[in-house]
Amino acid sequence: MSTALTRGVRTVRTRITSLLPGRADLVAVRRDPRRDLLAGLTVAIVALPLALGFGVSSGLGAEAGLATAVIAGAVAAVFGGSNLQVSGPTGAMTVVLVPIVGQYGPTGVLTVGLMAGVLLMVLAALRAGKYMQYVPAPVVEGFTLGIACVIGLQQVPNALGVATPKGDKVLVVTWRAFEEFAKAPNWTAVGLALAVAAVMLLGARWRPTIPFSILAVIAATVVAQLAHLDAAKPIGDLPSGLPAPSLAFLHLGDLGSLMAPAVAVAALAALESLLSASVADGMTVGQKHDPDRELFGQGLANIAAPLFGGVPATGAIARTAVNVRTGAGSRTAAFTHAVVLAVIVFAASPLVAKIPLAALAGVLLATAVRMVEVGSLKAMARATRSDAVILVLTAVGTLALDLVYAVIIGLAVAGALALRAVARQARLDRVPLDRGDHSAEEHALLAEHIVAYRLDGPLFFAGAHRFLLELTEVADVRVVILRMSRVSTIDATGALVLKDAVEKLRRRGIVVLASGIRPGQLRVLDSVGALELLRPDGRDYATTPEAIQAARGHLEGVVPALPAQRTAPAPSEEAVR
Repeated sequence: MSTALTRGVRTVRTRITSLLPGRADLVAVRRDPRRDLLAGLTVAIVALPLALGFGVSSGLGAEAGLATAVIAGAVAAVFGGSNLQVSGPTGAMTVVLVPIVGQYGPTGVLTVGLMAGVLLMVLAALRAGKYMQYVPAPVVEGFTLGIACVIGLQQVPNALGVATPKGDKVLVVTWRAFEEFAKAPNWTAVGLALAVAAVMLLGARWRPTIPFSILAVIAATVVAQLAHLDAAKPIGDLPSGLPAPSLAFLHLGDLGSLMAPAVAVAALAALESLLSASVADGMTVGQKHDPDRELFGQGLANIAAPLFGGVPATGAIARTAVNVRTGAGSRTAAFTHAVVLAVIVFAASPLVAKIPLAALAGVLLATAVRMVEVGSLKAMARATRSDAVILVLTAVGTLALDLVYAVIIGLAVAGALALRAVARQARLDRVPLDRGDHSAEEHALLAEHIVAYRLDGPLFFAGAHRFLLELTEVADVRVVILRMSRVSTIDATGALVLKDAVEKLRRRGIVVLASGIRPGQLRVLDSVGALELLRPDGRDYATTPEAIQAARGHLEGVVPALPAQRTAPAPSEEAVR
C-alpha cells in the first residue's frame, strides 16, 4: 500500500473516530449519575405533552411524536455532540412538516426524514458545523419569533375545538378555523386551552422548577373525564408500544420529488440543533459542544426515527434549557428522558389517550409565548436599523413563506447590508504632495501639474464604482498619483473599475502612476490588464516620493532612472507611501 493511500486511510479512520462516542463521554457519565437521572426524569415530564402536541400538529398523530421523542431522543443522546442537548419533535420542524404531509402524505414525511438524516451525516463528514457561527444574531432572533407565531397559530383549531381546516398557509388555516368556530362555538375547548396555558405561564413565574405543563394537562384530563365534557375531544387510541422497525414506507421512485423537502428539513434540523447546543453551552461553565458530531448524531437520530414511524427531530431548545437548569452534567440525562417516555408509552398509553386535544393546544400556546424573549427583541431592534430590518424580514418570512426561505432571506439581506457597510468604509481622498527635497518654487510647480489620491479601504464590487466617478472628474493636471498602500483588498470588479478610470484619464492625456501596491494585489490588477496601465514607464513605485520623482520626469519630458519593477513586498514606512 502506498504512503499516500495509507495516510488517506488513517485520515478517514481518525475522522470517523472523532464523530463517535469516546472516553471523555464515559468520564462525564460517571461524574454524577444520580443528578443526571433526576434531571432526565424532570425533562421527560416536561417533554411528554410537547411530544404529544407536536405529533398531533405534524399530522402524523400523537404516537409519531412519542416515537420521535423516544427513538431520536435516545440516539441523539448517545451520538450527539453535546452532553446537555435533548432532542425530539419540535415546533419549528412541525411548521415544515405540515405542508409535506398535505402534499405527500405520512409515508412522504417518513421518507423525507430518512433522507434528511443522510444529508445531516454528509454535512458532518464535510465539517459544516462550524459555519453556524456565521449566522447573524438578528436572523436567529427573527427566526425564533416567526416560529413562535406559527406554533401559536397552528394550535388555534384545537384550542377552538374545530377540525383543522385545509390549507397550505397557517394564516389561512387560522382564519378558516375562526370562521368554523363562529358557526358553532365550542367554549369548553377554549376554556381548557386557556386554562392550561395560564397555569403554565403563571406557574413558571411563581415556581420555575415545578413542571406545571404536565400538572395542567393532568388536571384538564381529570376535569374532562369527571364532568363528561364531550366537547373536549381526546387524543384517541394509542399503541401500547413502539412499532417494529420497517422500511415499508420507502419507495425509491419518490426520492427525486422528495429531495427539495428533505434539504429543507435537513437545513432546519442542522440550524435548530446547533443553535440549541450553543444555547446550552452559554448556560453552563466548562461545556462545549462539537458541532460536527452534533450533526452526525442528529443524522443518525433522523435515520432511526422514521423506521419506527417517527417524524424528523432536532435539538429542542426548551427541553435542553430545562435539562441544564435541573443540573444535568452528561448525556445520561437526555438518554434517561427517552427511557422514561418509552416506559410511559408501554405502561400508560390508555391514560395518555384520554388527554384532550385542547389541553395540548394550551401547552403549545404557552410554549410559543415563552419562546419570545422580549428583552432580546428590544435590544436587537435598538442596536442598528439594519439589525431591526433583518429581524423583521426574517420573522415575516417565517410567517408568510417557510422557515428555510426565511433564513435565506435573512442571510441575504444581512450579507447585502454588511457589504454596503464595508463598501462605505472605502474612501478616495486627495492628499497634498510631500515636499521632500524640492524648493518652494519647484514644489508649487509640481503641485500645479500633479495631483495625488489615496485609496483607503476595500476596492471591490460593492463600492468600486464610486471611485470611477470621483477619479475621472480630475481636471487641469498632467499626472495623477494613486497611493494604494492602504487598499485592504481588490477583487476583479474593483480592478476593472480602476482600469476603466485610468483609461479615461489617459485618453485625456493624463499620466497615471501608482505607489505602494501590495504584492498580493499585483496579480489581480495584472489579470484584468490594469497593472500595465499603472506602469506607463514599465514600473510601479514602492513609495510616493519615488512616484513624484517619476512624475517630475514626465513633466520634464524625461523619465529618470528608477528602481526596477517590484516583485517583493514594499517598504513598511507608511508615511512615505
